[in-house]
Order: sequence, then C-alpha cells, then structure tokens
Amino acid sequence: MSYVRQTREARSSRTVEELPLSVSPLQLIETRLGRHRPGKKWLRQFMKRSAVAMILQVHDDEPHILMIKRAEREGDPWSGHMAFPGGRMDAVDRNGFAVAVRETGEEIGLHLGESDRCIGRLSELNARPHRGALGMAVSPFVFRLEREAALSLNHEVDEVIWVPFTFLMNENNLEEMLWQYRGADIPVPCYNYQGRCIWGLSLMMLGELLDIAGNRRLDRSRWRVRLRR
Repeated sequence: MSYVRQTREARSSRTVEELPLSVSPLQLIETRLGRHRPGKKWLRQFMKRSAVAMILQVHDDEPHILMIKRAEREGDPWSGHMAFPGGRMDAVDRNGFAVAVRETGEEIGLHLGESDRCIGRLSELNARPHRGALGMAVSPFVFRLEREAALSLNHEVDEVIWVPFTFLMNENNLEEMLWQYRGADIPVPCYNYQGRCIWGLSLMMLGELLDIAGNRRLDRSRWRVRLRR
C-alpha cells in the first residue's frame, strides 16, 4: 500500500509518492508532533481536568489508531460513544499524562510503560458542561505502541477498534449526521467506520492529528465551529 502527501518543509513544493505506510507516516507524525505547540485552556486551573490516550500502532503494514466504544450507561453523557481511553483527573494524578496512562490501564488493561513512547500531545479541548459556567479541559496524549498487548476491557468499555489511518485521511469517508441539541437537529460531520460513528470531541482530536500528519486537503475549519456550539 502507499499514500501521497504534500510536504511543505521542502524548499520547493513537490509530491512525495510511494511512502511505505509501515514506517513513513508514523515517523512523519512523530517528527511533527515534536515541533507542535498544543493549545492550552487559559482557565484550566479553575476547570475540571481529564485526559485521553491516542495510541498508534502498525497493523498489516498500515498505521492504525486505537479507539473504544463506551458502554451504555445511564447518566453518562458519552454513553455509547466512540472515544479514546481516558477519563477524569483524580487526586492521585500528578498531571494529565498520569491520567491518560492510569485510565488506559483501568479501561482496556493496556499498561503504558517506558517502552511505549509518548510522542507528543494535542491541544486541549473543552468538554461541554451540563451545569456550571466552566467545562472540562481534555488533554490528548499521543503514544506509539510497538509491542503486542493483550487487552482486558472493564465495565466502561464495550469494545476496542483499530481504525486505519488511510480511512481517516480519505476525504470521501467524511459524512454528516444530525445532532439533537436543545430540541434542534444540527448537521455535524462524522466518520462511519464499520457501523460505528466517530464524531464530536474525538473527531476534533483526530482532525488536529491529521493536520499534523500533513493531510491538508480537508477543510475542517467549518465543521470545527459547528462542533463547538
């Protein structure tokens, strides 16, 4: 398999073709994440905090990203959604990175250690509050997994899905769904992968990661505004 990308770092613009998916895209993401300056919420010290782990691994010579389908639970605003392993900051957590590592171990039995490199982080997002003026700051951390790992799901997770990067980078796979919000049906973008809908905060995180990877063809500015409503 191969993919075509445009590189802006070159002195002259040119197309780089036939890059092996098993190596080049992950190297590209890791290099660019090292230079990336993620945004942080100004009022984060007054907000509730949470973090997620975005885990990359090569399957069948192609980069994939690990996602979970959350279990259906009454009172959980993200019940049944596609998401990344993670959760709220507890008193035992020193920082957002510790939250992502702890929650990944608890939710899917994947205990991220020193060999599982964190290759960067993305901009913090504000999860919409159900009460109160401030929301929750969500910090995404990106990991590169290079080992086999047996997963064990807890009661919060229904299943784990590895989504291929080629699917996400194909603009034809971006669809639209209706989000019911305050009595109105609002059209918002989404991916539908094997019958599972990826949208909302998870989609915004993926959008930033794809931008870093160099897939500039998709115009995400318009749908990001809609998702922040």
